[in-house]
Amino acid sequence: MAAKDLFHEAVRRALEKEQWVITDDPLKIEIGGAKLEIDLGAEQILAAERAGKKIAVEIKSFLGDSPITDYHAALGQFLNYRLALELSEPDRSLYLAIPVTVHQAFFQREFAQLSVERYQIKRLIYHPEREVIVQWIN
Repeated sequence: MAAKDLFHEAVRRALEKEQWVITDDPLKIEIGGAKLEIDLGAEQILAAERAGKKIAVEIKSFLGDSPITDYHAALGQFLNYRLALELSEPDRSLYLAIPVTVHQAFFQREFAQLSVERYQIKRLIYHPEREVIVQWIN
């Protein structure tokens, strides 16, 4: 089992505060000879509809020496996880969870903005100390 990110529990609690039910911790997928573990799987039952919304969340802290290096690793992981979900659970959307401070600093740079737009990275911006989701970006 992979090590949990430093802010794993904070993101989990933030999702639960927004009425998400954590269904998998981690969400395990085996496809094409690869075994993958996405940090969280969650579902939200919508009262007006019978079907709920399903997501998977890959949590990143971006605490390394270089935010671009951390982003390279996160992007590669995200793209592989998204492909695996498209093949195994196409009704589940994948989000990259990013701390609010990193979003305000690194993800406002032109290159980061171009990259997340090009690769259509859905983001969940979280505040680790307050354990809340600040913003959902589709």
